[in-house]
Amino acid sequence: MTTPLTAHFALEELSCTQHREFDNTPPPEVVATLRNTAAQMEAVRRILGDRVISVSSGYRCPALNRAVGGAATSAHLSGHAVDFNCYGFGEPRAVCAALEKAAIAFDQLIEEGTWCHISFDPRLRRQVLTRRAGGGYGLGLAQ
Repeated sequence: MTTPLTAHFALEELSCTQHREFDNTPPPEVVATLRNTAAQMEAVRRILGDRVISVSSGYRCPALNRAVGGAATSAHLSGHAVDFNCYGFGEPRAVCAALEKAAIAFDQLIEEGTWCHISFDPRLRRQVLTRRAGGGYGLGLAQ
């Protein structure tokens, strides 16, 4: 059984993990945030031509976030961030470029190499980054 948050995103999709050793059930206050995040992902979906979005990571409980090497201040901890692909649209670089050009409010948009990260943290800085091959992040999308 799934718990729809919006037309195309379910609670289970935005809180799933391959790491079965963790109970990654979001607390009620995070579920409310995930509902807003799902609404923002609907806007992302429209920008990408209403194509299917494959979520690889959404909410992460603190133990899971530590286990996957997430930042201590990760927006995944509060349910504001989503890692995803939109294979029907194109490679992560093309997806990020389309979102950067669109009139959508986001905090961070990161081309992570093989996936995209988007955060709807309330700061809404519209920060665009690219993961560097040797580690760390550079401002803007890689050319």
